[in-house]
Amino acid sequence: MYKFKFFIDFEKEEKWLEQMANDGYHLQNILFGYQFQKGVPETATIKMDFRKFNKKEDFIDYCTMFEDSGWKHLAGTKSSGFQYFKKIDDTAGDEIFSDNHSKAARYKRVANMFFESAISFIPLLVVFYLTDIMNFKALINPKELYFTPGLWDKTGASFWFSFLFETPFALMRGLAWSFVPLAIISYLFFGYKSNQLYLQNNK
Repeated sequence: MYKFKFFIDFEKEEKWLEQMANDGYHLQNILFGYQFQKGVPETATIKMDFRKFNKKEDFIDYCTMFEDSGWKHLAGTKSSGFQYFKKIDDTAGDEIFSDNHSKAARYKRVANMFFESAISFIPLLVVFYLTDIMNFKALINPKELYFTPGLWDKTGASFWFSFLFETPFALMRGLAWSFVPLAIISYLFFGYKSNQLYLQNNK
């Protein structure tokens, strides 16, 4: 079973995954959403971290360290960032972090990832502007999305036929042109929210 949800708050996501396990749905993968396998309901303790690795060996060592401490790696890859663990040893503690600072630091790493993603789109936005690939005026004036000559001077049936015919193409242009600006805004917003959670949890 697949579920599509989006979280910024790790603790809310952990509680949701624990509730899913309690309902008999166990996390298997996080590729294009959450993939669950139906099984026996259980009271699970699930925790998350955010780490990326350049080398596969470092990622394996990271997972092994947690398994030796009583935590099974459920989902995440060396480059996905988000890592999911389930407690499998009753003698292990209920946290995978040694202190609040380490626990809060994962939000800082996520914030940095969002900010870096936003910055990476800015050169592309500049190129689109300089080469006229994007019509930035259309973001303010939607009429710029319509290319039919003299469309706005037409009247009656002639106007409505031309308008309705081109509207689907205008919408596609609008979505394509707004993708990069919206991506930058979204990354900055999520980066800000993650940084706020870092500050709240690092007290």
